[in-house]
Amino acid sequence: MSDISSYPIPVLSELPDDVRERIEQIGEKSGFIPNVFLAFAYRPGEFRAFFDYYDALMTRDSGLSKAEKEMIVVATSGANDCSYCVIAHGALLRVFAKDAKISDKILANYRSADLSERQREMLRVALILARTPEQVGQNEYDALFAQGFSQDDIWDIGAITALFALSNRMAHWANMRPNDEFYGMAR
Repeated sequence: MSDISSYPIPVLSELPDDVRERIEQIGEKSGFIPNVFLAFAYRPGEFRAFFDYYDALMTRDSGLSKAEKEMIVVATSGANDCSYCVIAHGALLRVFAKDAKISDKILANYRSADLSERQREMLRVALILARTPEQVGQNEYDALFAQGFSQDDIWDIGAITALFALSNRMAHWANMRPNDEFYGMAR
């Protein structure tokens, strides 16, 4: 076991070129390598699939802002007790929202956080999907449409919630630990 994960962390120079290059690029961009990249590199094929889907959802332009996407990650990861994702994506949320307290407020009680009604409804529905997916029905879609979300936005809310359900469970399973750098970002 490493200090990052319960699974072995591969040596960067021994990884397939595309995986190694992606990890090196993120390290150059952020100034450190987030542990999730190193932990997921244990299985390069799954690394590629996970981060390709992550990019398709989280980095493309959509009706959800980068901060709103991270709000979903923080709220649903909190519901799933995933410390890695709460800490890492809480840092990203603080950066994108330019608000040092927003992540903590959403984790404590999104209903009383400084959010718009639209954002509160987005999180309410995302949390239903995260906690009790069998209860999602037409009422949730109608409530999101009533707040001005498009059909594609609603897909994004569900897809982000679902991707991070996977991520949360893998972080638990592999005992991933967040980087120290995340704790102080944008504070």
